[in-house]
Amino acid sequence: MDTQKIEALWTHLHWLNVLAAQGSYTAAAARLGVSKAAVSQRIAELERVAGIVLVQRTTRSVRFTEAGIRLVDDTRQNFERIAASFASVREMADVVRGTVRVTAPVAFARQQLVPRLAEFAHANPEVRVQLELSDRLTSIASEGFDLAIRHSTHVPETHVAWKLCDTRSVIVATRGYLKQRGTPQTPADLAQHDCLYYPRPVGSGVWSFEKVGRRSANSRMNVTVNGPVSANNSEALRDAALEHLGITLLPDFTAQSALQAGKLAVLLDKWRPVGAFASHLHVVRPYGVQVPRAVKCFTDFLRHTFKDGFPLD
Repeated sequence: MDTQKIEALWTHLHWLNVLAAQGSYTAAAARLGVSKAAVSQRIAELERVAGIVLVQRTTRSVRFTEAGIRLVDDTRQNFERIAASFASVREMADVVRGTVRVTAPVAFARQQLVPRLAEFAHANPEVRVQLELSDRLTSIASEGFDLAIRHSTHVPETHVAWKLCDTRSVIVATRGYLKQRGTPQTPADLAQHDCLYYPRPVGSGVWSFEKVGRRSANSRMNVTVNGPVSANNSEALRDAALEHLGITLLPDFTAQSALQAGKLAVLLDKWRPVGAFASHLHVVRPYGVQVPRAVKCFTDFLRHTFKDGFPLD
């Protein structure tokens, strides 16, 4: 095959590498900013010219043939060097450009991240943030995300991850509810109250507490709670509490605005809720030798914006 014909296939080879890295046509299309059909067509054209099957397609995934694996292995480093070289050239320009695809928990994104995006957008007008709000723990690389913000105790060891900030859980209610039903003095008192809980997995909830300043076995207390509303979203529980429906347990980033406005009050300050929500927010990204400037820029924004956590007073 002459050089001109091979050069015409460079884009096809690049898309083959992206497909191998992403693991699915859907994720590869998202990464390339094209349709799934376009990716499939380019791979088919490459196979037709090569005269051999490179990718075996199934309804859920793709599997590379021996020829496909060899072709990707032989060309991957060249494309990585090209990308790194081009990225270094672009860094010579002062303006940061690009698209950052981010997935974040619903309550955190709505309450804390989205209200601060205007600051980032004004400072970086050439960066586009594609934000997906989801409490589902997505597969970052296979779904084409650059970053994931996770309220989770564990993060994948195969990715680059760092702690964004500490978080804590708080027991809260409106003063209107407390005036009508009284204020609990110990966790055991919650059994006599209407409690708005996160069902894990179904049925009534169990809240666990530790005495502040003590970590012995007898300082731990579990309480079975029940009430008129349960929901798998902390914003929904907060809003139900604001309607005076009961006492609820929330992460600090969901409760912050209502507490600072005096609409909710913190209860049982001598006890620490444990186990209901994670104690950290993490930022996770797929491993890569060359990280796009737009991703670095948004990462720095997150670190600066949330370094102090979520003060409640």
